[in-house]
Amino acid sequence: MARWQPNASERLVVAALDLFEERGYEDTTVIEIAERAGLTKSTFFRHFPDKREVLFGGGTMDGLVVDGIAAAPAEAGPLEAVAHALDFIGREAFPLDRREFSARRSAVIAASPELREREALKGIRLTALIIDALERRGVPALTSRVAAELGALAWQIAFERWRDPANDDEFGELTRRALSEVQAASALC
Repeated sequence: MARWQPNASERLVVAALDLFEERGYEDTTVIEIAERAGLTKSTFFRHFPDKREVLFGGGTMDGLVVDGIAAAPAEAGPLEAVAHALDFIGREAFPLDRREFSARRSAVIAASPELREREALKGIRLTALIIDALERRGVPALTSRVAAELGALAWQIAFERWRDPANDDEFGELTRRALSEVQAASALC
């Protein structure tokens, strides 16, 4: 096995996604993923705690959310700070060359109840991180929660639009548009 080759983590993710598409999540083993990537089972577990986590980025998004809100201008209101974080996430995690991969990943997740549950838990955690980051900026708790929930909804809408191959807009542009639409819709409520 070529354990010394670079990009082991990325190779494992690609191998897992390919196998999940071919065989289904439930019918794919860690050993098969490692073998497809040209690595060992031990190497897999050095990068991921289990096969489910291979599709969830190991907490990368957590840091991007917190850093993006912290880097927002001091005078930014709560939703503007969230928009700043979404722009930051778009630049760092959703470049246009990841669109096809993201669409494939979403299809695999949609086909598995276990992966859908993990995706939902990830969304809850990210919303909680947004709340905490806003509160650290001095935003009151209820306002932080509302802004985080609106931001999370805008993020979902933007992601659905972004992974559509017919759409060529940048993720940040889509999130800002979705955030404006969510704000307008909430005002009608």
